[in-house]
Amino acid sequence: MSTSENTTASSIIFLLTGVPGLEALHTWISIPFCFLYATALSGNSLILFAIISQPSLHEPMYYFLSMLSTTDLGLSISTMVTMLGIFWFNAREISFNACLSQMFFIQLFTVMESSVLLAMAYDRYVAITNPLRYASVLTDLKIVVIGVAIITRGTLIQTPLAVLLKRLSYCRSHVLHHSYCFHPDIMKLSCTDTRINSAVGLTALISTAGVDSVFIVLSYVLIIRTVLSIASPEERKKAFSTCISHIGAVAVFYIPLLSLSFVHRFGRRAPPYVHTLIANAYLLIPPVMNPIIYSVKTKQIRKAVLKVLSSSMTKS
Repeated sequence: MSTSENTTASSIIFLLTGVPGLEALHTWISIPFCFLYATALSGNSLILFAIISQPSLHEPMYYFLSMLSTTDLGLSISTMVTMLGIFWFNAREISFNACLSQMFFIQLFTVMESSVLLAMAYDRYVAITNPLRYASVLTDLKIVVIGVAIITRGTLIQTPLAVLLKRLSYCRSHVLHHSYCFHPDIMKLSCTDTRINSAVGLTALISTAGVDSVFIVLSYVLIIRTVLSIASPEERKKAFSTCISHIGAVAVFYIPLLSLSFVHRFGRRAPPYVHTLIANAYLLIPPVMNPIIYSVKTKQIRKAVLKVLSSSMTKS
């Protein structure tokens, strides 16, 4: 192939896509997206600061929540620049290396979020099924080890995806179908064999979100069995109430993921903007909703957040 037909990765410029068919409305569309990003960034930062600054929240459950907020902040920042750049300035161009970096961090934080939700399920399992050993099982050292393992797991799983994309040649249209870099989207633009990339990508998905969801369900089966063995209805209600926030966080992570998969598989006749909006919502809903869920459903977090806000208002 000639150079014009077979472009190497180092010289590629990809073109990101906003909302197909609604380009004239990008400025207006940017308003709700700005609101969502502002909510995600401020909400997660507030929860993170509250946990760090309030000694009463220095417990395993809230350490895991701080990991979740950190992950949500990373996920929001990873997509914010390109998404708002398209809506505000029609800045669609992105170099291959920048695109690869964005893809890596988006998927890294997504895997980390799934891992943190699994760790939080384990936290609830230990707290409810073996409360007397809770403090001895989930020590500070063990939580640090879990945090390092979450980062290491995500990095080891996502690195091969990026490396395998660099070996491909790209000779087709360089127009991506999202406002951020997405692994299957980049892979489809290659003119070389991508079967290995597809297999590794599917393996990564199954070994992360797939495995994590199974263990989360299993942990709740064991939790429910333990709670139902409790004689007092009041104690049952109290035990279940400690899980509501986590169940909500699991729902806002997995429901958009399943919706995106459903639309890609069965919604081929749907307008292109439907796919784009659902793909954007998939990455924005968890960072926006998690702080709201935990602030509303967790009394200690709500008190700590209000204390931080009142303190900052007093100082100003």
